[in-house]
Amino acid sequence: MYRIVIPARYASSRLPGKPLLAIAGRPMLEWVYGRARSTRAAEIVIATDDERIERVARAFGAEVMMTAANHATGTDRIAEVAARSGWRDDDIVVNLQGDEPNMPAELVEQVAALLHAHPSAAIATLATPVQSVEEYLDPNAVKVVTDLDGRALYFSRAPIPWDRDHGPSGQFDYAAARRHLGLYAYRVSALMRLATAASTALEELEKLEQLRALAHGMEIRVANAAQRPGPDVNTIDDLARAEAALASASR
Repeated sequence: MYRIVIPARYASSRLPGKPLLAIAGRPMLEWVYGRARSTRAAEIVIATDDERIERVARAFGAEVMMTAANHATGTDRIAEVAARSGWRDDDIVVNLQGDEPNMPAELVEQVAALLHAHPSAAIATLATPVQSVEEYLDPNAVKVVTDLDGRALYFSRAPIPWDRDHGPSGQFDYAAARRHLGLYAYRVSALMRLATAASTALEELEKLEQLRALAHGMEIRVANAAQRPGPDVNTIDDLARAEAALASASR
């Protein structure tokens, strides 16, 4: 049994009002909520600090919790939901981000099952093979490396692992590289710990909050995603790609 929380904020620096932007005539957040509804989650909560998002979400039937406006990350926002809801320390919560209208329900189920299968882990997440040199070098495509048992060693915006012998010559070998997906399952105890843990130098440098978890000794389990998700939305150009993917999936 697990729950889903969808953090949604209006004040996106790159795309203000992003959760409410229309894709195929419906707010993007409604598409994300529909993905969540296709899972076996026991509860789905949209967490926001904006009344416009609250109003729209309630109109399409979602449960909404208004949260503090000063949360630095979606993880902090989800931690507030868990604390106010009285969820138990060992309960599992999936962070389904509000800009993922093409995230397959299968992957939500997969990441929750991954955490359930590894009692020692605090967090679970998924990755997919890097498919091109452009993706490998793209700082917006976060890469991850793990140990032999699937425990995360590091996440980076840099191209990792780096082929010492061929990388500098331009003959990039990205066969071993994996792209991290922004889909997480947490134990509630991990959420509480992360929300109170001090930020770390690597987290600030890379702008990746999962590095805070690693720096504080928390185990993150990583598995290869059962399928590659469709495009998320970070820029206005991504909207058209997301809409095309949704249209293709409905055929």
